[in-house]
Amino acid sequence: MALRNTGLAMAVLIALTACGSNGETASSDTPEPAVIGERQDNFEEIGDAFRVIRGELENDAPDMAVISANAEIINANAMNIEGHFPPGTGMDDGYDSEALATIWERPEEFAAAHERLVSASAAFLETADAGDAAAVAEGVPELGGACKNCHDTFRLDDE
Repeated sequence: MALRNTGLAMAVLIALTACGSNGETASSDTPEPAVIGERQDNFEEIGDAFRVIRGELENDAPDMAVISANAEIINANAMNIEGHFPPGTGMDDGYDSEALATIWERPEEFAAAHERLVSASAAFLETADAGDAAAVAEGVPELGGACKNCHDTFRLDDE
């Protein structure tokens, strides 16, 4: 009976240890936190919207309603970024993520890069809503630069 109880106690201890967080990186059988998928979806939507805008600008008569709607997506998703990076959810933590440790090592810089994107996307949205395709085209480099600014420092360049 004592041997059986010891075995049961060991099984419970192993299970509890596997569930706890001790600061080590995730193993392949550790479920990925939902926030990683949420942030990846958020960034995919930004990228998709930016591609739609650039595609519209290649047309002789860009559809400004389409451009405005996609500028709104970019701005809304830019504002969502802040909550998508809790500590322990980067690639160095063993997750399928391109988020570099510099996000958490230099949080002030990351916050400034985030603010630059939010500001650029808000200005871009305002320009898109004004309906001037030429002005929107002139704003693309600023918005793209705000994205690149963050990618250069805080995201793995796997290409």
